[in-house]
Amino acid sequence: MAEVTLSRVRKNYGALGIIHDVTLEIEDGEFVVLVGPSGCGKSTLLRMIAGLETITAGDVRIGRRVVNELDPKDRDIAMVFQNYALYPHMTVATNMGFSLEHRGIKKAAIEERVNWAADILGLSHLLDRYPRQLSGGQRQRVAMGRAIVRDPQVFLFDEPLSNLDAKLRVVMRGEIRSLHQKLKTTTIYVTHDQVEAMTMADKIVVLNGGRVEQIGAPLDLYDRPVNQFVAGFIGSPAMNFLTGTITSGGFAAPGILLPLPEAAEEFRGRNAVYGIRPEHFALDEQGVPAEIILVEPMGSETHVTVKLGDTTVTCVFRERVSLSPGAMIRVRPELATVHLFAADDGQRLN
Repeated sequence: MAEVTLSRVRKNYGALGIIHDVTLEIEDGEFVVLVGPSGCGKSTLLRMIAGLETITAGDVRIGRRVVNELDPKDRDIAMVFQNYALYPHMTVATNMGFSLEHRGIKKAAIEERVNWAADILGLSHLLDRYPRQLSGGQRQRVAMGRAIVRDPQVFLFDEPLSNLDAKLRVVMRGEIRSLHQKLKTTTIYVTHDQVEAMTMADKIVVLNGGRVEQIGAPLDLYDRPVNQFVAGFIGSPAMNFLTGTITSGGFAAPGILLPLPEAAEEFRGRNAVYGIRPEHFALDEQGVPAEIILVEPMGSETHVTVKLGDTTVTCVFRERVSLSPGAMIRVRPELATVHLFAADDGQRLN
């Protein structure tokens, strides 16, 4: 195992900058998730760590070594891809042991490592099968097994669950996290799915346009996003945003006046964005009026889309409620959870 350090890493394709001065420290044994929208540079950054993309500037260190000029095979990493990349003519056992065979390791040692990895991943009864005889989840386990047998210093995962159905993604999410807890190998995981990031990571790196927006523990990013981009990207359903002005009487948005925490007084007169998560609304007869647009019962909670003034927002109520579209209700924002962002650059105010 080893720590991974990126120091002012940049990637250009000609005059086009893709990655802009990314600095990141990943501790030995840490599970770090790179997350962001499509095209933000997260897979490019992972491929630079793996050695599959050249580095325009900066340094990548794995352990104490600067690996900028090293071939992927010499970096002591193992990568799991989105499309499994299994050899169709090889059995599960041969697929898992192929890289060891290629390195000249003795057959008995390969068999021992393959059996060990298969036992961890629940593949022992599938070792004689071929990829075409496996489900998507089983194929992904084989791809993980192929990485495990190498006993690398670092695991790299590039959106490994994106080809699986929703239910299987949840199962595999837990299996990958459980695998990390058993092996404690430094892991860097790329996804565009912020739910994966929140549930799996020790630390999340939010990327946007090739730049790091925020780095932190999942709940730190959830509770204290540094800007509107992070606030809107982390959390499901997404945070609600209303644009308006901070006044002495509250937050004046089109068609509505919302309450503000006392700390907002210092920003009086500023144009701002009022952010509140759906679950931080409560039904309250003393709250602000809202017209119901849509009601979605989810079993354990109810998602309600409402009109607050001229803005459509989502509320999540944990209790079961009997509500109908077109009806009027009153909702109260929990003031301790209100986020305020500057209207011009989206940076956090409170």
